[in-house]
Amino acid sequence: MNTAERLIVIVLFEGVDLLDVTGPPEVFFLARRETEEAAGYEVVLAARTMDPILTAAGVRVLPDATFDELMTRSIDTLVVPGSVEVDSRRRVHALVDPDVVEQVRRLAPRTRRITSVCVGAHILAASGLLDGKRATTHWSTARQLAADHPAVEVDSDPIFIREGNVWTGAGISACLDLSLALIADDLGEAVALRVARQLVMYLKRPSGQSQFSVPLEQVSTTRRIEELRHHILRHIAEPLTVAHLAEQAHISDRQLARIFKNELGMTPHAYIESVRVERARNQLETTDNTLDRIATTCGFGTVDTLVRAFRRRLDTTPTEYRRRFRTSAD
Repeated sequence: MNTAERLIVIVLFEGVDLLDVTGPPEVFFLARRETEEAAGYEVVLAARTMDPILTAAGVRVLPDATFDELMTRSIDTLVVPGSVEVDSRRRVHALVDPDVVEQVRRLAPRTRRITSVCVGAHILAASGLLDGKRATTHWSTARQLAADHPAVEVDSDPIFIREGNVWTGAGISACLDLSLALIADDLGEAVALRVARQLVMYLKRPSGQSQFSVPLEQVSTTRRIEELRHHILRHIAEPLTVAHLAEQAHISDRQLARIFKNELGMTPHAYIESVRVERARNQLETTDNTLDRIATTCGFGTVDTLVRAFRRRLDTTPTEYRRRFRTSAD
Protein backbone atom coordinates (compact mmCIF):
# COMPACT_ATOMS: atom_id res chain seq x y z
CA MET A 1 0.00 0.00 0.00
CA ASN A 2 1.19 3.45 -0.80
CA THR A 3 1.76 5.18 2.54
CA ALA A 4 0.08 8.34 1.20
CA GLU A 5 -3.21 6.42 1.20
CA ARG A 6 -3.36 5.82 4.95
CA LEU A 7 -6.38 7.83 6.03
CA ILE A 8 -7.02 7.59 9.78
CA VAL A 9 -10.56 8.64 10.76
CA ILE A 10 -11.37 9.30 14.42
CA VAL A 11 -15.07 9.38 15.27
CA LEU A 12 -16.27 12.39 17.28
CA PHE A 13 -19.46 12.78 19.30
CA GLU A 14 -20.67 14.73 22.32
CA GLY A 15 -19.14 13.59 25.61
CA VAL A 16 -16.33 11.59 23.99
CA ASP A 17 -13.26 10.93 26.14
CA LEU A 18 -10.64 13.51 25.18
CA LEU A 19 -7.52 11.34 25.37
CA ASP A 20 -9.18 8.72 23.15
CA VAL A 21 -9.33 11.45 20.50
CA THR A 22 -6.00 13.22 21.00
CA GLY A 23 -3.71 10.29 21.85
CA PRO A 24 -3.67 8.42 18.51
CA PRO A 25 -2.94 11.52 16.35
CA GLU A 26 0.14 12.28 18.45
CA VAL A 27 1.45 8.74 17.98
CA PHE A 28 0.84 8.80 14.24
CA PHE A 29 2.56 12.21 14.02
CA LEU A 30 5.64 10.86 15.80
CA ALA A 31 5.73 7.92 13.38
CA ARG A 32 5.95 10.41 10.53
CA ARG A 33 8.71 12.30 12.36
CA GLU A 34 10.68 9.16 13.19
CA THR A 35 10.78 7.79 9.64
CA GLU A 36 13.17 9.03 7.00
CA GLU A 37 10.27 9.27 4.57
CA ALA A 38 6.85 10.56 5.61
CA ALA A 39 4.76 7.78 7.10
CA GLY A 40 1.83 9.07 5.11
CA TYR A 41 -0.78 9.15 7.86
CA GLU A 42 -3.58 11.64 7.37
CA VAL A 43 -5.63 11.95 10.56
CA VAL A 44 -9.17 13.30 10.21
CA LEU A 45 -11.58 14.00 13.06
CA ALA A 46 -15.09 13.26 11.83
CA ALA A 47 -18.51 14.12 13.26
CA ARG A 48 -22.13 14.36 12.16
CA THR A 49 -21.75 18.10 11.52
CA MET A 50 -18.91 20.61 11.55
CA ASP A 51 -20.06 22.10 14.85
CA PRO A 52 -17.59 21.98 17.79
CA ILE A 53 -17.76 18.81 19.88
CA LEU A 54 -17.75 19.11 23.68
CA THR A 55 -15.66 16.29 25.13
CA ALA A 56 -16.10 14.71 28.57
CA ALA A 57 -13.18 16.81 29.82
CA GLY A 58 -15.00 20.01 28.88
CA VAL A 59 -12.61 20.76 26.01
CA ARG A 60 -14.17 21.57 22.65
CA VAL A 61 -12.77 19.88 19.55
CA LEU A 62 -13.38 20.96 15.96
CA PRO A 63 -14.15 18.26 13.37
CA ASP A 64 -12.20 18.16 10.11
CA ALA A 65 -14.96 16.53 8.10
CA THR A 66 -18.48 15.17 8.33
CA PHE A 67 -19.35 11.49 8.10
CA ASP A 68 -21.18 12.15 4.85
CA GLU A 69 -18.06 13.69 3.28
CA LEU A 70 -16.05 10.57 4.12
CA MET A 71 -18.49 8.30 2.32
CA THR A 72 -16.66 9.11 -0.92
CA ARG A 73 -13.21 8.15 0.44
CA SER A 74 -11.41 4.90 1.22
CA ILE A 75 -10.51 4.75 4.90
CA ASP A 76 -7.43 2.92 6.10
CA THR A 77 -8.20 2.92 9.83
CA LEU A 78 -11.39 3.88 11.65
CA VAL A 79 -10.81 4.76 15.33
CA VAL A 80 -13.89 4.63 17.54
CA PRO A 81 -13.43 6.23 20.98
CA GLY A 82 -15.82 5.90 23.89
CA SER A 83 -17.74 7.75 26.55
CA VAL A 84 -18.96 6.85 30.04
CA GLU A 85 -21.21 8.10 32.80
CA VAL A 86 -20.74 7.52 36.53
CA ASP A 87 -23.80 6.98 38.70
CA SER A 88 -24.39 8.05 42.31
CA ARG A 89 -22.66 4.89 43.54
CA ARG A 90 -19.62 5.68 41.38
CA ARG A 91 -20.35 2.80 39.03
CA VAL A 92 -19.13 3.34 35.48
CA HIS A 93 -21.43 2.73 32.52
CA ALA A 94 -20.47 2.95 28.86
CA LEU A 95 -22.66 5.24 26.77
CA VAL A 96 -23.75 4.26 23.28
CA ASP A 97 -25.43 6.79 20.98
CA PRO A 98 -27.52 4.97 18.32
CA ASP A 99 -26.66 7.66 15.78
CA VAL A 100 -22.93 7.07 16.31
CA VAL A 101 -23.50 3.33 15.94
CA GLU A 102 -25.24 3.95 12.62
CA GLN A 103 -22.39 6.17 11.37
CA VAL A 104 -19.84 3.48 12.26
CA ARG A 105 -21.93 0.92 10.37
CA ARG A 106 -21.92 3.20 7.32
CA LEU A 107 -18.17 3.78 7.40
CA ALA A 108 -17.09 0.21 8.21
CA PRO A 109 -17.46 -1.20 4.66
CA ARG A 110 -15.15 1.57 3.38
CA THR A 111 -12.49 0.78 6.01
CA ARG A 112 -9.51 -1.57 5.87
CA ARG A 113 -8.99 -1.68 9.64
CA ILE A 114 -11.47 -0.91 12.42
CA THR A 115 -10.38 -0.11 15.97
CA SER A 116 -11.97 0.90 19.25
CA VAL A 117 -10.36 2.75 22.13
CA CYS A 118 -11.40 1.95 25.69
CA VAL A 119 -15.20 1.77 25.94
CA GLY A 120 -15.52 2.49 22.24
CA ALA A 121 -15.79 -1.31 22.04
CA HIS A 122 -19.42 -0.93 23.14
CA ILE A 123 -20.11 1.07 19.98
CA LEU A 124 -18.44 -1.55 17.80
CA ALA A 125 -20.42 -4.27 19.56
CA ALA A 126 -23.69 -2.39 19.06
CA SER A 127 -22.87 -2.08 15.37
CA GLY A 128 -22.44 -5.87 15.12
CA LEU A 129 -18.75 -5.63 14.23
CA LEU A 130 -17.67 -7.69 17.25
CA ASP A 131 -20.15 -10.55 16.90
CA GLY A 132 -18.31 -13.88 17.15
CA LYS A 133 -15.05 -12.12 18.01
CA ARG A 134 -12.88 -11.89 21.09
CA ALA A 135 -12.65 -8.29 22.27
CA THR A 136 -11.48 -6.17 25.17
CA THR A 137 -12.56 -2.93 26.79
CA HIS A 138 -11.86 -1.03 29.97
CA TRP A 139 -12.12 -3.41 32.93
CA SER A 140 -14.81 -1.23 34.57
CA THR A 141 -17.31 -1.87 31.74
CA ALA A 142 -16.31 -5.41 30.75
CA ARG A 143 -19.28 -7.00 32.52
CA GLN A 144 -21.64 -4.54 30.86
CA LEU A 145 -20.20 -5.37 27.44
CA ALA A 146 -20.58 -9.10 28.04
CA ALA A 147 -24.13 -8.72 29.36
CA ASP A 148 -25.29 -6.41 26.57
CA HIS A 149 -23.62 -8.39 23.77
CA PRO A 150 -23.51 -12.15 24.47
CA ALA A 151 -22.25 -12.79 20.91
CA VAL A 152 -18.96 -11.09 21.87
CA GLU A 153 -16.23 -13.00 23.75
CA VAL A 154 -15.13 -10.35 26.26
CA ASP A 155 -11.65 -10.52 27.79
CA SER A 156 -10.80 -7.50 29.95
CA ASP A 157 -7.22 -8.56 30.74
CA PRO A 158 -5.23 -7.80 27.54
CA ILE A 159 -4.25 -4.25 26.66
CA PHE A 160 -5.61 -4.78 23.17
CA ILE A 161 -6.85 -7.62 21.01
CA ARG A 162 -6.64 -8.12 17.27
CA GLU A 163 -9.24 -10.24 15.50
CA GLY A 164 -8.66 -10.05 11.77
CA ASN A 165 -9.14 -6.42 10.77
CA VAL A 166 -10.85 -5.45 14.04
CA TRP A 167 -8.76 -4.22 16.99
CA THR A 168 -10.10 -3.35 20.45
CA GLY A 169 -8.17 -1.48 23.16
CA ALA A 170 -8.57 -1.90 26.90
CA GLY A 171 -8.24 1.56 28.42
CA ILE A 172 -7.78 5.25 27.79
CA SER A 173 -3.98 5.21 28.02
CA ALA A 174 -3.97 1.94 26.06
CA CYS A 175 -4.92 4.02 23.00
CA LEU A 176 -1.19 4.78 22.80
CA ASP A 177 -0.29 1.07 22.92
CA LEU A 178 -2.93 0.33 20.31
CA SER A 179 -1.65 3.11 18.06
CA LEU A 180 1.90 1.80 18.40
CA ALA A 181 0.69 -1.66 17.41
CA LEU A 182 -1.02 -0.23 14.33
CA ILE A 183 2.21 1.53 13.39
CA ALA A 184 4.17 -1.69 13.89
CA ASP A 185 1.66 -3.46 11.66
CA ASP A 186 2.14 -0.81 8.96
CA LEU A 187 5.79 0.22 9.23
CA GLY A 188 7.50 -2.45 11.35
CA GLU A 189 8.54 -2.92 14.96
CA ALA A 190 11.64 -0.72 14.63
CA VAL A 191 9.59 2.38 13.83
CA ALA A 192 7.08 1.61 16.58
CA LEU A 193 9.92 1.21 19.08
CA ARG A 194 11.41 4.58 18.12
CA VAL A 195 8.02 6.21 18.63
CA ALA A 196 7.60 4.45 21.99
CA ARG A 197 10.94 5.82 23.12
CA GLN A 198 9.88 9.34 22.18
CA LEU A 199 6.76 8.84 24.27
CA VAL A 200 8.85 7.36 27.13
CA MET A 201 6.61 4.31 26.97
CA TYR A 202 7.04 0.61 27.56
CA LEU A 203 9.46 -1.20 25.29
CA LYS A 204 6.85 -3.75 24.23
CA ARG A 205 3.24 -4.24 25.17
CA PRO A 206 1.96 -6.60 22.44
CA SER A 207 -1.63 -7.54 21.74
CA GLY A 208 -2.26 -10.23 24.31
CA GLN A 209 -0.22 -8.69 27.06
CA SER A 210 -1.92 -7.94 30.33
CA GLN A 211 -2.28 -4.44 31.71
CA PHE A 212 0.94 -4.75 33.68
CA SER A 213 4.35 -4.60 32.06
CA VAL A 214 7.99 -3.87 32.73
CA PRO A 215 9.10 -0.31 31.83
CA LEU A 216 12.30 -1.44 30.13
CA GLU A 217 12.85 1.79 28.26
CA GLN A 218 11.67 4.23 30.89
CA VAL A 219 14.25 6.99 31.04
CA SER A 220 16.42 7.10 34.16
CA THR A 221 17.95 10.28 35.49
CA THR A 222 21.20 8.42 36.12
CA ARG A 223 23.32 7.65 33.08
CA ARG A 224 25.07 4.87 34.95
CA ILE A 225 21.77 3.05 35.51
CA GLU A 226 20.73 3.58 31.91
CA GLU A 227 23.96 1.98 30.74
CA LEU A 228 23.46 -0.92 33.15
CA ARG A 229 19.90 -1.50 32.00
CA HIS A 230 20.98 -1.67 28.37
CA HIS A 231 23.82 -3.97 29.42
CA ILE A 232 21.24 -6.25 31.05
CA LEU A 233 19.17 -6.29 27.86
CA ARG A 234 22.21 -7.16 25.74
CA HIS A 235 23.37 -9.93 28.08
CA ILE A 236 20.05 -11.22 29.37
CA ALA A 237 20.91 -14.87 28.56
CA GLU A 238 24.06 -14.73 30.68
CA PRO A 239 24.45 -14.99 34.47
CA LEU A 240 23.86 -11.49 35.86
CA THR A 241 24.73 -11.00 39.49
CA VAL A 242 24.72 -7.88 41.62
CA ALA A 243 28.48 -8.18 41.94
CA HIS A 244 28.86 -8.33 38.16
CA LEU A 245 26.67 -5.26 37.63
CA ALA A 246 28.42 -3.33 40.38
CA GLU A 247 31.78 -4.11 38.80
CA GLN A 248 30.41 -3.04 35.42
CA ALA A 249 29.35 0.31 36.92
CA HIS A 250 32.48 0.70 39.05
CA ILE A 251 30.50 1.05 42.27
CA SER A 252 29.90 -1.08 45.35
CA ASP A 253 27.13 -3.67 45.65
CA ARG A 254 25.40 -1.55 48.29
CA GLN A 255 25.57 1.61 46.17
CA LEU A 256 24.17 -0.30 43.18
CA ALA A 257 21.22 -1.53 45.23
CA ARG A 258 20.52 1.96 46.54
CA ILE A 259 20.60 3.53 43.06
CA PHE A 260 18.29 0.85 41.59
CA LYS A 261 15.84 1.35 44.44
CA ASN A 262 15.82 5.12 44.03
CA GLU A 263 15.71 5.15 40.21
CA LEU A 264 13.59 2.09 39.37
CA GLY A 265 11.83 1.29 42.63
CA MET A 266 13.19 -2.25 42.88
CA THR A 267 16.31 -4.25 43.64
CA PRO A 268 18.77 -5.20 40.88
CA HIS A 269 17.72 -8.85 41.23
CA ALA A 270 14.03 -7.99 40.89
CA TYR A 271 14.72 -5.82 37.86
CA ILE A 272 16.75 -8.55 36.13
CA GLU A 273 13.98 -11.07 36.76
CA SER A 274 11.33 -8.65 35.46
CA VAL A 275 13.33 -8.13 32.25
CA ARG A 276 13.69 -11.88 31.80
CA VAL A 277 9.98 -12.43 32.35
CA GLU A 278 9.21 -9.69 29.82
CA ARG A 279 11.51 -11.26 27.25
CA ALA A 280 9.96 -14.68 27.89
CA ARG A 281 6.45 -13.27 27.53
CA ASN A 282 7.39 -11.83 24.16
CA GLN A 283 8.70 -15.19 22.95
CA LEU A 284 5.63 -17.02 24.25
CA GLU A 285 3.37 -14.58 22.42
CA THR A 286 5.21 -14.38 19.11
CA THR A 287 7.26 -17.59 18.62
CA ASP A 288 6.94 -21.38 18.80
CA ASN A 289 10.15 -21.71 20.83
CA THR A 290 10.12 -24.53 23.38
CA LEU A 291 10.13 -23.71 27.08
CA ASP A 292 13.67 -25.09 27.29
CA ARG A 293 14.86 -22.67 24.63
CA ILE A 294 13.00 -19.75 26.17
CA ALA A 295 14.45 -20.52 29.60
CA THR A 296 17.95 -20.59 28.10
CA THR A 297 17.73 -17.50 25.88
CA CYS A 298 16.08 -15.44 28.62
CA GLY A 299 18.64 -16.33 31.25
CA PHE A 300 16.51 -18.51 33.53
CA GLY A 301 18.69 -21.54 32.91
CA THR A 302 16.00 -24.13 33.57
CA VAL A 303 12.31 -24.47 32.87
CA ASP A 304 11.64 -24.84 36.60
CA THR A 305 13.18 -21.40 37.24
CA LEU A 306 11.14 -19.95 34.39
CA VAL A 307 7.92 -21.42 35.79
CA ARG A 308 8.63 -20.16 39.31
CA ALA A 309 9.30 -16.63 38.01
CA PHE A 310 6.01 -16.65 36.06
CA ARG A 311 4.06 -17.88 39.07
CA ARG A 312 5.68 -15.27 41.29
CA ARG A 313 5.15 -12.33 38.94
CA LEU A 314 2.11 -13.24 36.84
CA ASP A 315 0.35 -15.90 38.92
CA THR A 316 0.27 -18.24 35.94
CA THR A 317 2.52 -20.69 34.07
CA PRO A 318 4.34 -20.11 30.77
CA THR A 319 2.19 -22.77 29.11
CA GLU A 320 -1.05 -21.18 30.27
CA TYR A 321 0.22 -17.73 29.33
CA ARG A 322 1.01 -18.89 25.78
CA ARG A 323 -2.40 -20.54 25.46
CA ARG A 324 -4.20 -17.33 26.42
CA PHE A 325 -2.01 -14.69 24.80
CA ARG A 326 -0.42 -16.24 21.72
CA THR A 327 -0.53 -13.50 19.07
CA SER A 328 -2.69 -14.30 16.07
CA ALA A 329 -3.30 -12.15 12.99
CA ASP A 330 -5.99 -14.42 11.62
